[in-house]
This record gives sequence, structure tokens and C-alpha cells, in this order.
Amino acid sequence: MDGKNQPGESPPAASVCAPETLPVSFNVLRKRADFLKAARARRQGTASMMVQGRKRAPDEASGIRVGFTCSKKVGNAVARNRAKRRLREAARAVLSVKGQDGWDYVLIGRAEVTAARPYEALLDDLSYALRKIHNARK
Repeated sequence: MDGKNQPGESPPAASVCAPETLPVSFNVLRKRADFLKAARARRQGTASMMVQGRKRAPDEASGIRVGFTCSKKVGNAVARNRAKRRLREAARAVLSVKGQDGWDYVLIGRAEVTAARPYEALLDDLSYALRKIHNARK
């Protein structure tokens, strides 16, 4: 066999992620009111994105919540969706480690940069923004 799976075959067991290696899940912001609350809170710009973060009140939802958005300045629908996919992957990688419980985050894509920036740089940008948001003077 040439190592490729035939249609209808399951992938080899080694390529399946073990449950303990899966990234921490987060809830996705969907309501406009949640995005507007985050827009009035702390924000930090980086080369590849803008990150807005707010600590929720104790009586609001628990866990980490995150929203993704890109304006039409980013490009057509294909370009916006690609930028948002990259932001989602960066959020999965970074928020599971550096995100704080009880916070809402909104990641905003930048025109021509979010989709083209190297993935490692995207992760570094998000880590930097989270560090600045969490350490901001209260």
C-alpha cells in the first residue's frame, strides 16, 4: 500500500489527536451586544490584528468567549474568511494557554496583513496583545 487512505477508510490511529492534546474550547461570541461591550473595553493593536478584551461581571457567562471579525477593507468574502480562519486557529493555540477565565476577546483582522503574516508571527502578536490587555492599569 502507498500509505494513502482509500475512500471509506479511517485514518491511521497515530494521526488522531488524543483527548488531552486537543486545544481548550471556547465559546464564540455571536450577539452584537457582546461585540459592542468588548469594543468599549481594553484594546491592543498588533501588526496583524486588533485585540479587544473585557473582563465580564461575575453574574455573566463563565469561561473564555471569543469573537472574530473582519471588515470589507480586508477584501472580498474569500479574503475575509481566510483571515478569520487564521485568527480562529491562532486563538485555539494561544487562548488555551494565555486566555483568562471570565474574559471576552474579539480578534479583528487587518487588511492584507492577517492572511499573509506567517503563522508563528500571528501567534506572537496574539500573545503580546493578551499580555498587554491583562497587564493594563485598572
